[in-house]
Amino acid sequence: SIFLSLVCLFLNTQQSHAATEDKPNIFLIMVDDLGIGDLGCYGNDTISRMTNSVSISQNPVPLSQCIYIASILYPPSSIIYFISSCDPVLSEEVLSSYPCYKLTVVVPSLIRSEQKTFLPTKEKQIMCVCLISGKWHQGLNCHFRSDYCHHPYHYGFDYYYGMPYSLYEPCWPDPSRDTELAIGSKLWQCVQLVALAVLTLAIGKLRGWISVPWPFILAMNLFLLLLAYSWFSSFTSGLYWDCILMRGQEITEQPLKAERAGSIMVQETISFIERNRRGPFLLYFSFLHVHIPLPTTEDFIGTSQHGLYGDNVQEMDAMVGKILAVIDDFGLRNNTLVHFTSDHGGHLEGRIGHTQLGGWNGIFKGGKGMGGWEGGIRVPGIFRWPAKLPAGQSIEEPTSSMDIFPTLASLSGGILPRDRVIDGRDLMPLLSGEIQRSEHQFLFHYCGSYLHAVRWHPQDSEAVWKAHYVTPIFQPPGAQACYATKYCQCSGENVTHHNPPLLFDLSRDPSESTPLSRDTEPLYDLVIEKVAAALREHLKSVIPVQEQLSEINRDRVWLRPCCGVFPFCLCDKEGKRLAGEL
Repeated sequence: SIFLSLVCLFLNTQQSHAATEDKPNIFLIMVDDLGIGDLGCYGNDTISRMTNSVSISQNPVPLSQCIYIASILYPPSSIIYFISSCDPVLSEEVLSSYPCYKLTVVVPSLIRSEQKTFLPTKEKQIMCVCLISGKWHQGLNCHFRSDYCHHPYHYGFDYYYGMPYSLYEPCWPDPSRDTELAIGSKLWQCVQLVALAVLTLAIGKLRGWISVPWPFILAMNLFLLLLAYSWFSSFTSGLYWDCILMRGQEITEQPLKAERAGSIMVQETISFIERNRRGPFLLYFSFLHVHIPLPTTEDFIGTSQHGLYGDNVQEMDAMVGKILAVIDDFGLRNNTLVHFTSDHGGHLEGRIGHTQLGGWNGIFKGGKGMGGWEGGIRVPGIFRWPAKLPAGQSIEEPTSSMDIFPTLASLSGGILPRDRVIDGRDLMPLLSGEIQRSEHQFLFHYCGSYLHAVRWHPQDSEAVWKAHYVTPIFQPPGAQACYATKYCQCSGENVTHHNPPLLFDLSRDPSESTPLSRDTEPLYDLVIEKVAAALREHLKSVIPVQEQLSEINRDRVWLRPCCGVFPFCLCDKEGKRLAGEL
């Protein structure tokens, strides 16, 4: 087996199946593009219906410096940092090309076969019940469209329901496309009927059964080709190929109905909890919310003060509440560790005209895809475990998304791999109050494979220093985001290199508004030298790897998943199932 059974070492097949207060169920909630300023426990008082993810129902333990590994994910699946706990450069998963994310569902996985994860393979004698619901975004196929070699089942998950790709603009088509979709669903039948008619006429003409002129049969052939071309050309849209839903290894919707996808994922998750309530289980819910294009059901349209984005946030919150209510109803509250977070800061450039479609990052500068600026990497981080975590506390110390791996490994009795540097730390001593200071002295903030900033939290000081070596150039001039390019870039002409680096003390200037200098900070030279020394040591452990994105972001028609007979790939099995339930 190529994977280590780490966090999911909950249960030996010969042991009891009950979760305990020492080895709990695990419920990880990852929201896509949620800004830290969107939640009430981080200062928002304008999204009125937020009651669940704000507090995780009751007994929350919020992290005020929950730092995600990067301001945009490369590879973009948030799960990779949960299951490997390595800095993206050290784990050899980062690509230096731009754009630094996977562009279609058919590109290969970026979880390498030798990557150590916290999930077991089927050959292990230790059993774990695990579900991933939501986006996967780690590829699907290797050699042909149904080999599913990169399916979550090959990475230790026992159940899967969600999108193998990720939600993006084409996945929620505007109303003008309803006609196209309606016609498209019937076009295959039209092609079949016309083909049958042409074949019948040709055979009848050759056998002398009918006296139809050949020009008419030729015209019918041309019409058939036109229908086939119209059908096939409609599949150039990512809506058909990338926006699909799967249950296990079965495609259930192609294309998906985005506005109902979240609700179905919630129901799938609730069913999973009901089936496995004896536990212990690992449940990972990777929300499609609150990523553009913000598909939202009618029940939540117009319910917030922040337009479609706010409506989508409130719908996400209601979904969290439904799942937590089921956990509580089954009496699993004290035996379940819940962790709620986001994959990076809100997308400031996400808007149409002057209408904002992205999140709010509070007082912090920058956002999604903006290198080391705090608004892109400081995210919501909330824990709930009433049996173990004291209520009413707030953790002010720096923590990292990479800490989830060793934390869950510790809770489940797993052993961390020893063949590589593990950048994360077990959070339980800090969360439980056993220790008061974070074990992270230095955190390194990357944009792609380019280091942009270094964070230093001295053990003997309340200061949190951050040195920016590279910052993106905002455009247009005077803006606080990269509106001209939609995403800030990691290198090239659109970044500024700083020598000496820009230095901030986040404990005094969390919004990074005023860089420090020798004239304003007595410790300036000491801090710059200390950070530079830590960076030199860090870079010694970085091994150059071959660029991958420029290679993988190529469309491979033979890898496109298909629900039906290629290229007539349309189905709505969820719609039929829901209709049957009704």
